[in-house]
Amino acid sequence: RRGAIPLPAMESVDGAVRTLPSTGRLSRGLPFGRAHRRFGVSPSGRLLPPAPSCQESADPQKTAFLLRKHWTLYSVTPLYRFSDAQLKDYARLLSAFIAAEKQKGMAVEIGVELDIKVTVSSLPDLKGSDQDQAAILVQLSSRSSASPKNSEEKLLWLGWFCSVSGDDLSENVPEDFTCLPLFLANGAESYTSIVGSWFQKTFDCYFRRLAISPLNLSWMAAMWTGCKVDKTASAMELVFSVPCLPQPLDISYAIHPEDAKALWDTVQKTPGEITQEEVDVFMDCLYSHFHRHFKIHLSATKLVKVSTAVASVHCDGIIKFLQSQYLTGVLMLLTELAISQIQ
Repeated sequence: RRGAIPLPAMESVDGAVRTLPSTGRLSRGLPFGRAHRRFGVSPSGRLLPPAPSCQESADPQKTAFLLRKHWTLYSVTPLYRFSDAQLKDYARLLSAFIAAEKQKGMAVEIGVELDIKVTVSSLPDLKGSDQDQAAILVQLSSRSSASPKNSEEKLLWLGWFCSVSGDDLSENVPEDFTCLPLFLANGAESYTSIVGSWFQKTFDCYFRRLAISPLNLSWMAAMWTGCKVDKTASAMELVFSVPCLPQPLDISYAIHPEDAKALWDTVQKTPGEITQEEVDVFMDCLYSHFHRHFKIHLSATKLVKVSTAVASVHCDGIIKFLQSQYLTGVLMLLTELAISQIQ
């Protein structure tokens, strides 16, 4: 069922754990101990900055290729003895590993021309602070053997590691470890599994699917509602899953962006700050308005997806970035969630 209705301006966990198949789990144990305070699970009186208020230093032109793609989210434990100076070597070794996997384990000579080209590079713009490690981009591309040598390569898969304002993790690990707790993948799951397996075996790290709880989705809905965007904003859409039914049923609830912003402005007490109480009031007002029109209690359902002009995110850990100006802000929230999952 869909409910797209105008909202009066003044009207006042997770699924099953999924991991990458690998035998290379972190054998040294987690080299950090301090608990990280996540958004959405803090005391109701604690003030937290919404995504837009964080440092937005990313160059839009250099990060534009990250927008409007569906990314699958993972949390990653610290990488042991990873070095930015050896990215070309890592690309060469990963290329050989992929070729070996394709040939069912047969050894492949390193340096030989392969069907799949691997590129490992740095994305220094995607940082929230000077303490953060620069993001690492992994690209898999191919060219048909029948194509001319100078023909354009076909991009097969993208994946990148990042840490945006992940100081709570990085300052508590030994020097031999590199903290890039958030991993995002776009492409076939088979490539994600192969690349993840190589990183796990090479750097003694561990990948785990990052799901987003309904509580954190509600925080994102409230935070992103207050963001200003240059272009005409699309409607904010909340998708709810109805439990205990023979057949799956989702309810889509669309709110005009100006109405949602006006409601949030009446709820938020201090600009640039947000509390759990404000998030609860914001969501309760939306639920009340929906019940008034459709006589359905959304509080009895499960929030599974939030779509705004800033980003679209699903509880299964699938996200699409829509605005470059808020990219690092969204990554800051996802970094917090990734850290909380591996601590």
